[in-house]
Amino acid sequence: MVARRRPACQSQSWKSELARAFTRPEELLSALGIDHPLSARARAAAAGYGLLVPRGFADLMEPGNLHDPLLRQVLPLGEELWEHPAFRRDPVGDRCSLKAPGLLQKYEGRALLLASGACALHCRYCFRRHFPSGGENALGGGTTAALERLAASPDIGEIILSGGDPLLLDDRKLGNLLRRLATIPHLRRLRLHTRLPIVLPARITPALCGVLSGGRLTPVVVVHANHPRELGREAGAALRRLRDAGIALLNQSVLLRGVNDQAEVLAQLSEALFEKGVLPYYLHLLDRVAGAVHFEVSEVEAVAIMDRLRTRLPGYLVPRLVREEVGRAYKTPVA
Repeated sequence: MVARRRPACQSQSWKSELARAFTRPEELLSALGIDHPLSARARAAAAGYGLLVPRGFADLMEPGNLHDPLLRQVLPLGEELWEHPAFRRDPVGDRCSLKAPGLLQKYEGRALLLASGACALHCRYCFRRHFPSGGENALGGGTTAALERLAASPDIGEIILSGGDPLLLDDRKLGNLLRRLATIPHLRRLRLHTRLPIVLPARITPALCGVLSGGRLTPVVVVHANHPRELGREAGAALRRLRDAGIALLNQSVLLRGVNDQAEVLAQLSEALFEKGVLPYYLHLLDRVAGAVHFEVSEVEAVAIMDRLRTRLPGYLVPRLVREEVGRAYKTPVA
């Protein structure tokens, strides 16, 4: 069974909590009371892309349920070794979009800085699971070239911090980076793509909120939740701290087979997000990354799910269904 949740007053620092995360599939399954030996192919998948699951996120999984939608997102499976010619190691063209170490630009008016090569949760469908984030992130390769490129590009008004997860930088490193970005006069907005408010909510401290909201750039935080059960009490408190700091909150999800491929689940997710001050933003069709073919929901199915979702929700709670295509000037809406 999963260990009892610690009272908030006894919670350890976010770094300590991350250090205690599950890294062995067998240990995670045992904690959930699931007696299911991994196949040789599943062990090979885990060796190629390791498991990492904070214990607080594991607490939200249903004990005894091998098919729990939160567990499915993180548990290595033999299906990851399936090969398909349309599923590639760089499905969204990150490599051809690099303009400087750690700096990507695909769309007019904004650029993306890979601020960290690390994540707090290893999602099995991650489109960057094969990307060398450790060597390509801006801090790992030095920020000077990326910042010089940004300073020389007056058409860029928004800088997006991604990774990995940018909030795995400590407050000092993150604050230093934000101050340097703020010296570039044509930058107006700071957008952060992060899973940490959901999977490691202890990271969202008052001090961090001050770092994000205390600079010249207008902050927007885009979180990533796929299922309503990810939004536990502690995640709700973390989102409230961000909202109380005056930070706009959006959510993006990925449509995943066996996780959220039902209109009812997505409707519950949108309602739960809005209750916590987060506006549904994007619902992505799966990026066709090698190792994730078993997660794909077809476009026909996705459109049908969206039709049912629109009948259940007001328009402002319906995320936009999109796909990313290499070379396109924007994310492609799926009608």
